[in-house]
Amino acid sequence: MINDQAAGLGEKVVAGTPRDSLYVLDVLYDRDGGKRPETIVTDTASYSDIVFGLLTLAGFAYAPQLADLPDQKMWRIDRSADYGAFQDTARGRVDLARIERHREDILRIIGSIHTGAVRAYDVIRMLSRDGRPTPLGDAIAHYGRIAKSLHILRLADEPGYRRQTKVQANLKEGRHSLARKIFHGRSGQLYQRYQDGMEDQLGALGLVLNALVLFTTRYTDAAVNQLRADGFDVRDEDVARLSPFVRHHINMLGRYSFQLPDLPGGVRPLRDPDAVDGE
Repeated sequence: MINDQAAGLGEKVVAGTPRDSLYVLDVLYDRDGGKRPETIVTDTASYSDIVFGLLTLAGFAYAPQLADLPDQKMWRIDRSADYGAFQDTARGRVDLARIERHREDILRIIGSIHTGAVRAYDVIRMLSRDGRPTPLGDAIAHYGRIAKSLHILRLADEPGYRRQTKVQANLKEGRHSLARKIFHGRSGQLYQRYQDGMEDQLGALGLVLNALVLFTTRYTDAAVNQLRADGFDVRDEDVARLSPFVRHHINMLGRYSFQLPDLPGGVRPLRDPDAVDGE
């Protein structure tokens, strides 16, 4: 899990066979720190109607990437209502009576997940048996379909909303790329015994990634400010496309000293691009 500033908030080692949707809430509630997220952006594998319902009930805005968006089904409450251009698309029906019938159990489940009394993974598995939802799981899925329909409409109608979810998805992929580079290194794997204590090593890797993202962001900001001070025309739209995941300046080999140097102003002097590099 990463936030919109590219900082990692948590991770979890999972099996490759089950769907990612089983683990979304656990990663969310077990995050290492940071502010409580407002909007959760995931890929298609992390989506299900039950997850949509649980996240919405827990007070999060859920914005998954949906494959084959034009073919997605939307859901209506009133079967007889005329939805105009969406008449054929809104072919599913949300059963409010089914939601109301299980209301008390739904609230107990949300409260149990929120307080940590149960793992969301176990709850989601309990709500489905042999690939089919239980009556309680079906009620939560019906609630989730209301939010899903609104999400589809926003994707179709709001370019800014589409861009926002796409930018966050790209941040995630960029961090994965940087993580793979660090994890494997340039001359073999950085962590030779990654099968032992994978959770601890992923935590260490997340700490390294966060440090690199912070380092790169600070020095990129310093470079941009210097360019502007020197009179260069640095456009905001170009700055918005800068990435904290550049990695050519990272040396994967050798030993490192973490003694804090005395740095006036808090950063090292920026390199002169015209100077001859003697190292």
